[in-house]
Amino acid sequence: MEFLELFAWLKVDSLATISLVLLLGIFALLAIGMPLGFASAFLAVVVLAMKFGPEMIFADFGRGPLSVVAQAVYRQMTNYVLISVPLFIFMAALLERCGIARDMYSALNVWLSRTRGGIAVVTAIMGVIMAAMSGIIGARWFCGLDRPRRCCAWDITKNLAIGTICASGSLGTMIPPSIVLIFYGLVTETSIKALFTASFLPGFMLASFIIIYILVRTNMNPSLAPLPEPEPGMPEGSEKALRFLGFLAKFSIWAGGFLLARALFFTVTGGNTIREGLDPIPLGMVSDIPYLAGVVILGAITVYGIVGKERTAEGWEMGKGLIAPTVVIGVVLGSIYMGITGITEAAGMGVMAVFIIGLIRREMTFDIVWDSLMRTLKSTGTIIWVTIGAASLAAAYTLAGGPTYVANLIIASDLPTMGIILMMMLIFLIMGMFMDWIGIVLLVMPVFLPIVMRLPVEEIGLFGDLDPRHVAIWFGVVFCMNMQVSFLSPPFGPAAFYLKSVAPPHITLTAIFRGFLPFIALQLTALSVLLIWPPIVTLFL
Repeated sequence: MEFLELFAWLKVDSLATISLVLLLGIFALLAIGMPLGFASAFLAVVVLAMKFGPEMIFADFGRGPLSVVAQAVYRQMTNYVLISVPLFIFMAALLERCGIARDMYSALNVWLSRTRGGIAVVTAIMGVIMAAMSGIIGARWFCGLDRPRRCCAWDITKNLAIGTICASGSLGTMIPPSIVLIFYGLVTETSIKALFTASFLPGFMLASFIIIYILVRTNMNPSLAPLPEPEPGMPEGSEKALRFLGFLAKFSIWAGGFLLARALFFTVTGGNTIREGLDPIPLGMVSDIPYLAGVVILGAITVYGIVGKERTAEGWEMGKGLIAPTVVIGVVLGSIYMGITGITEAAGMGVMAVFIIGLIRREMTFDIVWDSLMRTLKSTGTIIWVTIGAASLAAAYTLAGGPTYVANLIIASDLPTMGIILMMMLIFLIMGMFMDWIGIVLLVMPVFLPIVMRLPVEEIGLFGDLDPRHVAIWFGVVFCMNMQVSFLSPPFGPAAFYLKSVAPPHITLTAIFRGFLPFIALQLTALSVLLIWPPIVTLFL
């Protein structure tokens, strides 16, 4: 009884007061170093006590406000798709430890070593490929690779190297199978497959911005990226191009042959018969057979009639480090988009693909698996605790009527539609400077998305018409692009601290954040494209 009386003074009726206490409280607790998960859970209890009084929280066990919050957390934590998160993290850990990422970097470097700024371009391409394989924000492991560390230290200028490594490592936010998109889909009940499809073009657009910036800057100022000395015996110019063409042709024979055999199997067994209510099998229908056969024939003509078997064999040896990553990407994304499995099953298949490839390469040892499991346990534990705390706070604030209050407050401000959206973007940017993306998506999205859904869809963006069915998908992609910026933003941009942990001692945090500035500008440019031309996210839907 004394415990309840101690907190009786907390009860207030004003949602404005509750919202202000919540806002100030979250930043104050984070400032003193309290983990976000625990800070959110503590504030959830505070919100309930302020709205309902402490006696309502602990009384009527199993049916009071606290039990409603517990049920909301339980629903979030028992969602089947959530299992994919530790699987993707485990896959990324295995990729790092078993040498697949290292060989991929070496293979890319072979082809681009004589290009101005080639090492930086290879680093950016690595970010895209690793994002497509694992779905996580990869700067932490990316900074640990030998080549990027060497890149940071000295093959290209320090600021350009710093920004390239961390901006490329954060591409996992945008490129499927992004864990950020998975959480957004879970919280907002939006199709995760549709989110993946919608984020393809914006993700690769941002990657292309990074690569174009590197090429333009290094060619305008060659001193930023001096060309390395040619390696003895390494083909140059047209000879290297022919070997690369031979590598692509041989790969197209293997990939096209596999898909052709698959389509023929479905045709013989009747699995690709067109039925009402069922989507056609991607690249598995009778109509696909001539095109797949054409790919195989064209590849064979290129190998035997243009490049030659000897050059093709040399090109295959130079680029074979790209084969394993391509297989993993094909297994993960192919199983999703070809309708073979769901998101969670695709993550499991990706883990098995990496494990089998590691066994074939004789690099998958017990120590590697154990260390990868421990890393997965630590990372997943952090995510789970943040999820529990943030889901508790979101449920408590919703129960108190907070989302309705905020929605009415924003709509009553008489701002135009794009003004409201820009205000949300500014809030995302500010919160991203201090909070992890998991907390932002769980805390803010239940408040902001309903507001966006109520806005006149014809007033969203400046060019093109956004389909009302795709508003939630567009907002999710915009949110993920915003989180790209938060990954590099001071004062708590995690990419800076990942890089600092492996960089030479004389590279300071100030220098790291200074190196981020051009790449933050590129991210904001990509974000502006999504805001100005929203239908870009629906081109593949």
